[in-house]
Order: sequence, then C-alpha cells, then structure tokens
Amino acid sequence: MAVITGSKRYRANRALIPGKGPFALGEAVKVLKKFKPAKFDETVELVMNLGIDPKKSDQMIRGAVSLPKGIGKNVRVIVFCKDDKTKLALDAGAIAAGGDDLAAKIRDQNWLDFDVAIATPDMMGVVGRLGKVLGPQGKMPSPKSGTVTPDLVKAVTEFRAGKIEFRADAYGNVHAPVGKLSFDAAALQENVTALVDMILHMKPAASKGKYINKVAISTTMGPSLILDITG
Repeated sequence: MAVITGSKRYRANRALIPGKGPFALGEAVKVLKKFKPAKFDETVELVMNLGIDPKKSDQMIRGAVSLPKGIGKNVRVIVFCKDDKTKLALDAGAIAAGGDDLAAKIRDQNWLDFDVAIATPDMMGVVGRLGKVLGPQGKMPSPKSGTVTPDLVKAVTEFRAGKIEFRADAYGNVHAPVGKLSFDAAALQENVTALVDMILHMKPAASKGKYINKVAISTTMGPSLILDITG
C-alpha cells in the first residue's frame, strides 16, 4: 500500500520524530507508539539493507525465525503431503492439505489465499511444478526457511505461532513484519531483536566489508526511523 506522504496524519507523525537519527531501538519504538494510528492495526515492519551481492548464491540471505511475541495475525498455512498425512496437517491447524489436488487448485484456479506453504520432502516433485506461481509470491517451500520438512506438525505449529520467512531481494534488502502497532513496546523490541540477531548470525563468509548498511523501522502507513544497529 502506497504511503501518502502529504497526508495530515503522516505529516503529524513525521513531526514526532526527533531528528534524522539513527535511533536506538528502544527510542525508535517509543516514537512509533506515539504515532496517531490509522483506522486499522498497522503492521510494524523492519527493513535491513545488507552489504551482500544477492546475485551470488553464497551470499544470498534466506531463512526463518520464530518471533517470540508473534506477528499479531492469523497465519494461514497449507501443507503438501501424502494422503496419510493430511489429517495430521489439518489437526495441527493447516487450512488445506493434499498433493496433486492441492497443486491443481493453485495452478488452475490461481488460488493463493494463504500465507505459508509447507511441504514434506517426498512432495517436492509436485511442488516443484508450481515454481512459477509460488516463487514470485514468496511462497515456494524451501529447506532453508524450514518449509520443507518431514515434521509437518512442528512446522505448521511454529508458523502459525509467529515464525516468519525472510529473504533478501535483488538489492540486498530484507523486508519483514515484526508485529503490530498495538503491541507493547517491549514486545516489539523483543521481536526486532530476534530478527536482527538471526540475520547477523547468517552473515555469509563471502560477504566482505560492512554487512549491515542501514536498518529502518516503520508502520504500514507511517514514516520510517533509521535504527542504530551495526554489523
């Protein structure tokens, strides 16, 4: 959703930011909490620009992290699995589970009304044929993000509880939700710290020089604040 930078509310919130920063995480979150909210519970988002070359496979950043306070939304999970595992997946909280039938629904009906797709390893032959549909949506199952696993019950449970996937785009930026504006400040800080720590831990050996160039936090409809995070 495009932010209307000339809106009265946006300008009022921008005026609450004390300077250009960078700001300590705690200070930035306190500012966000003072923003006049939109008519919905805005998502708080983190953007990290990394000193990597995403075109090189040994520098690509992709993974998943369990945010300790969740993301404040009902995460819709589907599972690609054999028929004997569908009940397990549904009982764990998946909204749909199956094999060829589920793939056909996505392919033929362009059904993408879900947030995360999980697959057992023996279903990758089926899932692989959906690459052109799921890939651009960022919903393609991958071992690196924990969405290709034999333990589908654990995976469904974790993603529904607040585990998020992330990956660097073509410009080395990682965009990820870290909660809702309605969260208390401590919860937002805890989630941000969990994500940042994970990405710091994933620094590629092939990445030389400065690893974290810039980090910003913002709400869906609000201005961003630059964070003081080194790496």
